[in-house]
Amino acid sequence: MEQLSPSDLKAILHSKRANLYYLEHCRVMQKDGRVLYLTEAKNENQYWNIPIANTTVILLGTGTSITQAAMRMLASAGVLVGFTGGGGTPLFMGSEIEWMMPQSEYRPTEYMQGWMSFWFDDAKRLEVAKAFQIARIEFIRRIWAKDKDLKDEGFYLDDADIEQALTSFEKKIPHQSKVGDLLLAEAQTTKQLYKIAATRCKLSFERNPEQGDLANDFLNHGNYLAYGLAATTLWVLGISHSFAVMHGKTRRGALVFDVADLIKDAVVLPWAFICAKEGMSEQEFRQQLLQKFTEYRCLDWMFEQVKLQACRNFPNLESEL
Repeated sequence: MEQLSPSDLKAILHSKRANLYYLEHCRVMQKDGRVLYLTEAKNENQYWNIPIANTTVILLGTGTSITQAAMRMLASAGVLVGFTGGGGTPLFMGSEIEWMMPQSEYRPTEYMQGWMSFWFDDAKRLEVAKAFQIARIEFIRRIWAKDKDLKDEGFYLDDADIEQALTSFEKKIPHQSKVGDLLLAEAQTTKQLYKIAATRCKLSFERNPEQGDLANDFLNHGNYLAYGLAATTLWVLGISHSFAVMHGKTRRGALVFDVADLIKDAVVLPWAFICAKEGMSEQEFRQQLLQKFTEYRCLDWMFEQVKLQACRNFPNLESEL
């Protein structure tokens, strides 16, 4: 069988890759030049192919193992691997698998340099935080305006409560002089969107990650999937997770949370409530959400916004990624 070279495996840009996998109770291995996962059925073992050239992240949950040969192929294809608990949360470790390091010395340099060109200036860092929040609202408007499935569930962008929540936040953003005030305005808006979604889906809801009801559980799970996309974006661009613009300068991995916020309210929030209303299983919710991530080109949006801010002071830096 013809072997693929590492350059062939990386032919699909990370921002254009479609797949994010969560695997549990299986063995990941290399066989005949492909990466497969093996599940043990009652009477026979079943092999399933992983199209690694079109994959961004693989999360390995409970009851999984992976061979060294499979790791080598995944590294060649530039696939990010995370080791997690059940259902994809919490993330115990996410790294480039070749060296088990959170950042690789072989990532591009221009985006990290561009990011650092503004990061130590409080005013410029606040500007980027505001730009991220404006992009967040723009993505909500873009998705909620055109998604027929959301409209079928009662999420209409021109409804008074939705329009008021977004417009009010939009007007507040330019006037915030501190990151803390921006965070407070953002939290108030998200709380309004929770109420809107709960009303549409006829659910009694209070946001509490420890609550244990379906809506809270699905929000937790969906947010972690969004964190996986955000971590992938930063990893590919070579920007350290440490240099946040919103979530605190000393909070570990805080830039991941900043980037994940670009899509969380637009995608994770409504579908967490809709799937909770339908009484879906965690697996069904995950499949629905991953399908929407692909449909809405969420990874593309993250790459676009992070690159835009990294290159704000050096517009000629941008390269093809």
